[in-house]
Amino acid sequence: MTEITQCPICNGISFAPFITCIDHAVSHETFHLIKCTDCELVITSPRPTTEQGKRYYESPAYISHSNKAQTFIDKIYVTARTFTLKWKMSIVDKHAAPSRQKALLDFGTGVGQFLKLAKSNGWDVAGVEPSEIARQKAPDIISKDIRASLDEITHGKQRFDVITAWHVMEHVHELSATIETLKKLLRENGTLIVAVPNHRSWDAHHYKQNWAAYDVPRHLWHFSVKSMTRFLENHSLRVTGIVPMRLDAFYISLLSEKYRTGSYTIRSAATSFTNALRSNRYAKKSMEYSSLIYIAHR
Repeated sequence: MTEITQCPICNGISFAPFITCIDHAVSHETFHLIKCTDCELVITSPRPTTEQGKRYYESPAYISHSNKAQTFIDKIYVTARTFTLKWKMSIVDKHAAPSRQKALLDFGTGVGQFLKLAKSNGWDVAGVEPSEIARQKAPDIISKDIRASLDEITHGKQRFDVITAWHVMEHVHELSATIETLKKLLRENGTLIVAVPNHRSWDAHHYKQNWAAYDVPRHLWHFSVKSMTRFLENHSLRVTGIVPMRLDAFYISLLSEKYRTGSYTIRSAATSFTNALRSNRYAKKSMEYSSLIYIAHR
């Protein structure tokens, strides 16, 4: 296990205990979260090393690396993922600077659904996915465009108009080094799109240690608007917009309610739906949605 002693965003060394969570998805082990007293970044610490962390992904219970849905909640996840693909594509098209080349890199592409859609929409695509299991499940028509690491991308001369990171920055061990690499891969005035959970959302406060988006120990960093904006700006990336992911509140609340009660029932599903509506309603004024998309430019 590795203990974090310095904040990667503000370099602060002052932390406060934040919350203790269980890995409900895979190991059922307990992990501690600490909060930087300066920039609000919440950190899973101690956490598994890169090598140790692999076993927390290599499980049928980790639905993000699968095309198959075994449980009812998994089916909701896969359905929601399919529904949001076109919406994500519309965000890319809206915020991308005009370019004849239309080159897109999807960092943390999973089994490649978004990459496939982008390719069908005329983008010259590349993807990065560290999980061999996920890469093997990618369709043949897109698997050749997926690399195992950013190193395989940086060895070439290709630069990208858009780089997307849909719920992936919370997983990377070397946070600062990763964002610097992504920035270098962007063309001048290129667009970086980063989606992450927001630990200041109403549903996060409501579910506390059972909030599914803590997802320890796979999620190493837990962002707020303050910490993510500061992080991007520290690396000379201009934040030009923040887009709410309203649908995330429903899936996260459904899973959180299961963690809280220990089982899935019609009653818990109804409660989770009500809580998701409440979270989104509070966020209309505060902008503290369950998950947020940050639009940044080089």
